Amino acid sequence: MKIYHNPRCGKSREGLAILQESKLPFEIVNYLENTLSTAELTEIIKLLGIPPIDLVRKNESIWKENFKGKNMTDSEIITAMVENPKLIERPIVINKGKAAIGRPPELIKSIL
Repeated sequence: MKIYHNPRCGKSREGLAILQESKLPFEIVNYLENTLSTAELTEIIKLLGIPPIDLVRKNESIWKENFKGKNMTDSEIITAMVENPKLIERPIVINKGKAAIGRPPELIKSIL
């Protein structure tokens, strides 16, 4: 099991607490420090079963100033997130071929 985590984010910390309470082994990936490759992010999106735009934090200033209102392909959206990891919604938990965005954090329990 793996959590893509931002320690400065309250929801991400709540998601981490759920995993800690589960007593299951897991890996923490601080994706702001260990940035994801295009292939890794594409695989996460595939596991989530969502279009890439649904993983974007649209209220981030980076998005508003550089991308909002532009007609972008899925590939361009993924590239924007790889180059600007702050744009990636968090936390994301992956377990046994399933993935969930912890918004709200309780959604994580659905894949434990």
